[in-house]
Amino acid sequence: MSRRVLVTGGSRGIGRAIAERLARDGFAVTVGYRERTADADAVVAGIRAAGGDAQAAGFDVADRAACAGALAGELAAHGPYWGVVCNAGTHADAPFPVLSGDAWDRVLRTNLDAFYNVLQPLVMPMVRAHQGGRIVVMSSASAVLGNRGQVNYSAAKAGLVGASRSLALELAKRQITVNAIAPGLIETEMIQGAPVEEILKMIPMRRIGRPEEVAALVSFLFSAESGYITGQLIGISGGLG
Repeated sequence: MSRRVLVTGGSRGIGRAIAERLARDGFAVTVGYRERTADADAVVAGIRAAGGDAQAAGFDVADRAACAGALAGELAAHGPYWGVVCNAGTHADAPFPVLSGDAWDRVLRTNLDAFYNVLQPLVMPMVRAHQGGRIVVMSSASAVLGNRGQVNYSAAKAGLVGASRSLALELAKRQITVNAIAPGLIETEMIQGAPVEEILKMIPMRRIGRPEEVAALVSFLFSAESGYITGQLIGISGGLG
């Protein structure tokens, strides 16, 4: 049987590229999504058309109760996941003096609280399966470098780095690796409206990254060859920072 993996935020952008790549690698992929049902169904249909195994699961990673219920159902129906990619996220950019409390809370809940909401119900079943496993958490170059107008986003993504490193220590003896990825400027909906030309001047490679390049890194971290890599933050940013 194929090993089952969950990709949150898998209906578009980086998450979609990751889901499609892991399916090509032979994993049975659960495409997590919040509200874009048609997009998630399209990803699943594409994977199945290519001969892969996929299904969709709708839940809000920022809602602890919703996560618990949805993931309990998944575990009951299909058993534990072998791997998880915590990719779902959001941003609400504004200069800090005018950053609203709602924008702070929404970004922290979706990007940082989701680490607990998604992984806490899934880790013990992974441990009890005695099959090892992989966890990859999507951080950001902003977690390392900071970014104007992204105090909330940078705080959340930096918190993910510390959480990932600590969880890696707890799970290492179980042969479950936990690593974080820090993408830079990647061609997704999130960069719409950003001053791309100005940002490109700071990137040594002078280009925007592609979702497929991030997916290739996740693919490696899910491979047998990466089994001795854990507790790391890996940048994929064209040399930025």
